[in-house]
Amino acid sequence: MLDAASDPNRLPHAPGIGFKPQHFAAVLAEPGPVQWLEIHAENYMGDGGRPLAQLRALSERFAISVHGVGLSIGGDGPLDRDHLARLKHLTGWLNPASFSEHLAWSTHDSHFLNDLLPLPYTDATLARVADHIDQVQEALGRRMLLENPSSYLAFAESSWPETEFLAELVRRTGCGLLLDINNVFVSATNLGFAPQDYIDAFPLAHVGELHLGGHDTQADDHGAPLLIDSHGREVADPVWALLDYTLAKSGSRPVLVEWDTDVPDWPVLRDEATRAARALAPVSA
Repeated sequence: MLDAASDPNRLPHAPGIGFKPQHFAAVLAEPGPVQWLEIHAENYMGDGGRPLAQLRALSERFAISVHGVGLSIGGDGPLDRDHLARLKHLTGWLNPASFSEHLAWSTHDSHFLNDLLPLPYTDATLARVADHIDQVQEALGRRMLLENPSSYLAFAESSWPETEFLAELVRRTGCGLLLDINNVFVSATNLGFAPQDYIDAFPLAHVGELHLGGHDTQADDHGAPLLIDSHGREVADPVWALLDYTLAKSGSRPVLVEWDTDVPDWPVLRDEATRAARALAPVSA
């Protein structure tokens, strides 16, 4: 277990955006309210080239959050030692203000699955995930944040509510949490619970980042709404409202806007960050 106080989150309580290389020049020239950037770790594990040169330049101007998508924290097997070593090298020279991963699994045996898959919330899962978090934090020498998933189904064998499962992981490992507001709204719609009830039960004191993203609306086999966490469009109004509800309870936090597919021109994404700045203004004051 890592003492959370040994590695406090150093992100500003301000808007951030998920960085995309096509925005490099515009981010430097016209950042607007953006004070920090998130990068996906797996895109920067090489030995050189333009991606690392851009990242070094950006790190001189902005706080950087590293977000992993490939550790498979919830996987049955052991963590990939080579992947963890590459991640340690990246965080070692970059010294990011924050590092996070997903509460999910994406590997089976030696195969990597191009998706982040959900977990049943059982005692066995809890022990396995806690052990993996301990291994990551010990290897990196820093606290990590764990992100709540977007859900499309519930496991019959789950014996822990998701919020209590996350709170127990914090207690056992000293990790922090990344609260994805869009994921809460997606899960609440798909599984039929009130998103505000989820926020009320969430261990907000341990949240190091709040995330926002767009979702797509489809229908299931019975015609009921089915939301897909696509990160391919603007943040929906009900998600902004849920952010306001969360900030009123949690106080000021770093807020990230993610847009990973069908990426728009920089002014569109900057406008989303400006809306996040407006949401933060009452609690920041």
